[in-house]
Amino acid sequence: MGRGRSVRLSRARAWLQADGPIWGRYLAGIVVSAAGTVTTLRADLGFSPWDVLHDGLSRRAHVSFGQAVMAVSVIVVLASWAVGIRPRIATVFNTVLMGWFDDRFLGTQIGASLGAQPVELRFIVLLAGIVLIGVGAAIYIGAGLGAGPRDSMQLALSKRMHLGAGWARALLEGVALGVGWLLGGTAGIGTLVFVLAIGGAVGLAFALLRVDAAGRRFPLDEASAA
Repeated sequence: MGRGRSVRLSRARAWLQADGPIWGRYLAGIVVSAAGTVTTLRADLGFSPWDVLHDGLSRRAHVSFGQAVMAVSVIVVLASWAVGIRPRIATVFNTVLMGWFDDRFLGTQIGASLGAQPVELRFIVLLAGIVLIGVGAAIYIGAGLGAGPRDSMQLALSKRMHLGAGWARALLEGVALGVGWLLGGTAGIGTLVFVLAIGGAVGLAFALLRVDAAGRRFPLDEASAA
């Protein structure tokens, strides 16, 4: 069993580091991230800070969740650009694709009844969604085509206000959460769990897939290549 998992992980790393299917890797990362986002929504324990904003905007503007994601992404990209962080081509694609896939997954109604299930099961589903988001981020950032709109805004805020990356992220998510809550977005214990767990999930996914936040891919060692 352990050997089989090791082989599968080695194959995943090799695929991530291949020179050819860059856009395929990027798209796969977006799909996995969107699936993770919808999984956390289905757990119905409270959304991530940004998704509280998306949910609140969706309710107030009477648009789909995915359309709200796109609208916020466009605003974030333009704001980042205004302070000197030019969007890369993948940032633009991320702006459209993440919301589009969110709506496609939500439209399947898979897991739509989870809100009536025992809270223990919903916590497991929430954690699974957080893991998927971390893996998805590692895959699409590892493609080296650029990060998402919110990552660009974090970088812009960090540079403009001379903040560390962690503080910039905390400030952005705090603002998103506050505005989303005022708009009627869904916050709860799951929001706190997300804030506490997402950093570890992303860090672990980056380590397992051997990429860093800049999209650099580290060489496979002999053990993993075997």
